[in-house]
Amino acid sequence: MNLKAIETEALQLSEKDRAELVRKLVLSLDQPSDAELENDWLDEAERRAKQLDSGEVRGVPAEEFLKKARALLKQG
Repeated sequence: MNLKAIETEALQLSEKDRAELVRKLVLSLDQPSDAELENDWLDEAERRAKQLDSGEVRGVPAEEFLKKARALLKQG
């Protein structure tokens, strides 16, 4: 199916369905590329490393984290 055929079909949809289609199409354009995601994760890792190095935050041992996480899961 070519673009013109898709357009013709889409314009026959109800207003609500056209709005939903537009929302989905716009969201599909807003997806970051793999390179952007990798860069964002690297930036976040660097930010967190600086926070640890400066003492702004402290690390939590894995055992402590897992204990708290399990307790929270039992509550929910």
